[in-house]
Amino acid sequence: MIKGSISSVETLGLLDGPGIRIIVFLNGCLLRCKYCHNPEMWKIKDYNYTKEELVKKILRYKPYFNNQGGVTFSGGEPLLQSEFLLEVIKDLKKEKIHIAIDTSGVSSKLSEEILKLVDLVIFDIKHIDNNGYKELTGLDIADSLKFIDLCNKLEKKLWVRQVIIPEVNDNKEYIKGLREFIKKIKGIEKVEFLPFHKLAINKYEKLGIDNPYSDKEEMSKEKCNKLYERFLKAE
Repeated sequence: MIKGSISSVETLGLLDGPGIRIIVFLNGCLLRCKYCHNPEMWKIKDYNYTKEELVKKILRYKPYFNNQGGVTFSGGEPLLQSEFLLEVIKDLKKEKIHIAIDTSGVSSKLSEEILKLVDLVIFDIKHIDNNGYKELTGLDIADSLKFIDLCNKLEKKLWVRQVIIPEVNDNKEYIKGLREFIKKIKGIEKVEFLPFHKLAINKYEKLGIDNPYSDKEEMSKEKCNKLYERFLKAE
């Protein structure tokens, strides 16, 4: 029996994909992003859901999905639990449910089978070059680039997200570089800028984990919006 390690299941979400959605947060992540707001999901913990239990829970909310809504698998990094995720998605596709995954594309096992079934990829850009990527996450950018290539190959629809961090990427040079970077990504339907915040600071303290950005100022929404406008106008 296949089981998954699930941190939480959020019902009636409106931000992580089109329409009304169920958001399933899976434990486990290889990255250690300095701005991570879910450090409690870094490690895979108890395997607390069978495939059948999770599918049953999701199907209770199917009447709310209408034509646009569905399920988004997030984390953590959902692709780290590829075998479990694939079996759940197979069952949900039989019910004609829209599937999205929120991912950095970095896992110990990339599954082309999963991406073939997924309707939308919400892709998290950490940084646009290897030095910056490694400084922020602890790993090289190579797996992320391979994932982009796979999405291009499979002609997937994507929403792209970029967290904007003071004194890291809140400048016109980075924004210009980001514009060039995403030209390599086909199928982009939407680009979102997310302002860095410190809402998870208590999680780090409770877990006894060092928070490298504990003293960094939060990103103002006003400046983030101005940078987004600059991004849209860039050639």
